[in-house]
Amino acid sequence: MLHLLRTHSEHPDFELLVKPLNTYLAILDGEDHAFYAQFNQSALLKNTLVAYWDEQPVGIGAYKAYEETKAEIKRMYVDPEFRGKGIANAILQELERWAREDGFTSAILETGHQQIEAIQLYHKTGYARIENYGQYAGVANSLCFQKSLK
Repeated sequence: MLHLLRTHSEHPDFELLVKPLNTYLAILDGEDHAFYAQFNQSALLKNTLVAYWDEQPVGIGAYKAYEETKAEIKRMYVDPEFRGKGIANAILQELERWAREDGFTSAILETGHQQIEAIQLYHKTGYARIENYGQYAGVANSLCFQKSLK
């Protein structure tokens, strides 16, 4: 069974899954990895989730304030052995719920062109493509999305 834990970036199970996430992204990002890595400092995240499948940590996600009413979804990852079970969707829904509870009215996120499954998830859950924001403006490999949390 799936269980989601609201926690912080210093939680050992969150840190445990950040390592394979970073390795996975380094492969996908290739030469661009250093650029993206500077914006993915997990230690700065106060609102993180760990997903457990039968007590085993299998997925993570986080959000942070981007603007006063806009949350940015970060660090979405599910262990490859546990993909296809709806875990990423559950993580995303819980992050949105948590952000809404904290007063955010919209969520934004960035992903890469090569992350096909992530792009499909974001489309399926109501995110719409937007112009690349902030540090991703003009970055050809980045796709940015937004969703109302109202």
